[in-house]
Amino acid sequence: MSHIAEINASNSLIVGASQGIGLGFVKKLLKDDRITKIYATYRQRESAGELIALENQYADKLTCVSLDITEESQIAEVAQRIKNEVQKLHLVINCVGILHDDTLQPEKSLKQINSQNLLRYFQTNSIGAILLAKHLLALFRHSENSIFATISAKLASIGDNHLGGWYGYRASKTALNMFMRTAAVEYGRNCPKTLVVTLHPGTTDTRLSRPFQKNLPAEKLFSVELTATQLLSVIEQLEEGDSGQFFSWDGSKLPW
Repeated sequence: MSHIAEINASNSLIVGASQGIGLGFVKKLLKDDRITKIYATYRQRESAGELIALENQYADKLTCVSLDITEESQIAEVAQRIKNEVQKLHLVINCVGILHDDTLQPEKSLKQINSQNLLRYFQTNSIGAILLAKHLLALFRHSENSIFATISAKLASIGDNHLGGWYGYRASKTALNMFMRTAAVEYGRNCPKTLVVTLHPGTTDTRLSRPFQKNLPAEKLFSVELTATQLLSVIEQLEEGDSGQFFSWDGSKLPW
């Protein structure tokens, strides 16, 4: 039986919701009557226009909060605010991740690796997530079934790595998987009603993947809406014993 099928009047937190998959989750959850409250974070308000507009439209259900998950003090402040307002969470999805920007590009060979870029990958893709797990644990200490999910990537799979390249992104997502797998063990002791999982969304038509879509078959490129729908379906189907696992968008388990 689904771990969260019977949950009603639940509180959720979408981390990294200003655009892409995170915004897709917010839109889907706003239409879900089982969800009473949604907290949604953004890093830069100027790039979160659509999210802020949704907050204005659904002021009773959606609260937008500024958060840079590379700053632990900000994570602690957001967690404390949620604790003060609703006391507990039932669904958290961390969507924050970096692959490229104006100064950062995935490495094609060893000669392109530098420590500064590696640190950026790990700070955003790995360390931020485990700091979330640290500060949100208290919000999962209740008796109702809950899910803490983090967006990973199939490229994090060591067993599935046959092409090489993308050193920093791959390694930081692999570290993310280990962090969350380890957190799942501690959550199992401290808040046993919470499942901790990592999810591979497939290639989604977002800013993150856009430079790398050229040779991708159309059927393997998902819209944001489809990805959000598929991953929420995976979350809905999670069962006892799934904590600490790594799932693909179709519900299959991925090799570590």
